[in-house]
Amino acid sequence: MPQARYVWSFGTDGGVFDGVRVEAYGKDFPIDRLEEDVLLAVAMNGESLRPENGFPVRLIVPGFYGTNSVKWLTRMTLAATRIENPFATRWYNDEVLNGAGRPTGRSRPLWQLPPQSIIVGPAPQTRVRRHQPVTVWGWTWADVGTSSVLIANEDGTLHLPALVEPRRDRAWQKFEATWMPNCAGIVNLTARATDRNGDTQPHDNARNAQHVVPIVVIEDSHETT
Repeated sequence: MPQARYVWSFGTDGGVFDGVRVEAYGKDFPIDRLEEDVLLAVAMNGESLRPENGFPVRLIVPGFYGTNSVKWLTRMTLAATRIENPFATRWYNDEVLNGAGRPTGRSRPLWQLPPQSIIVGPAPQTRVRRHQPVTVWGWTWADVGTSSVLIANEDGTLHLPALVEPRRDRAWQKFEATWMPNCAGIVNLTARATDRNGDTQPHDNARNAQHVVPIVVIEDSHETT
């Protein structure tokens, strides 16, 4: 089918969702994505797929949101247009904003994973000493891979580049930085990832908004708990 631009996939899940009756769960993705190791899974960890994981066959689209990896797959087809299914055209879409952050009335499908990151350590409300080094670390991921992570604080006075480990296949990438707190009080640390295409996590109002962790910085003479 030389005019094909999309791959449609259907699963057995159906019913009434948000007042809309759907006979079968349906999704689509651009046909050129087939080059990115898209596969049909029939087993996991050496065993047949379990029903909750999509038995007997599950579509796997690496680098895309999990909603595109259709469970209980029944059929696939090629098409020149996008699928007319509410799970593709109504739900699992993000609103497109203009340069001022206001809605444009348009939406885009949830396909590729944008740059995301999460601070794992220190945990929220951890007490640390002023002028004592603190290791800040976590995980970052993106469809195309993460090129950099910046550790900052919400008042904009901290700009600390983290060391990001190289990407291995499609695994998450660990990041780490050493932070030296210079003032006592609550510090809201944030992690901001940038992917290899130059796209960066927005501060807020997005699925991939920057992760914020409040840390308690105490004076050197106090004891941590």
